[in-house]
Amino acid sequence: MERYVAFDIGDKRIGVAVSDPFNSYALPSQTYVRKGFAEDVKAVAAIAREKGATAIICGLPVNFDGSEAVQTAKTRRFIEALAAETATPVLCEDERFTTQMAHETLISEGMRREKRKNYVDALAAANILDGYLSRVNKKGDI
Repeated sequence: MERYVAFDIGDKRIGVAVSDPFNSYALPSQTYVRKGFAEDVKAVAAIAREKGATAIICGLPVNFDGSEAVQTAKTRRFIEALAAETATPVLCEDERFTTQMAHETLISEGMRREKRKNYVDALAAANILDGYLSRVNKKGDI
């Protein structure tokens, strides 16, 4: 059975989300606080293994018009290192507006700013994974 794990890779934190058993929707899981590039790659690969990932979906930050940004290159470097660290397929998914949507959701639920930073990255990862699942379920790829 397929199990997808998604990562929202930021400079300070990495949000984690997993698919439900039927790959219909994404569930925010946790937020990993970054320590150093090599350690982060190993930790994220371990999280994917622990969650039983058969595929890893990483958010790829691009500009509003779809062009690549400075953050895109940083994220690609991390994704390449992650792919080398694990035997699990690593795929990229457009992450435009996922963090903004996560903030808006938490604000609408009345969550205070101090608490939001503990949840926003995992919720953004869930938004990334939901986008991926919607796209492939539409095509019938899952």
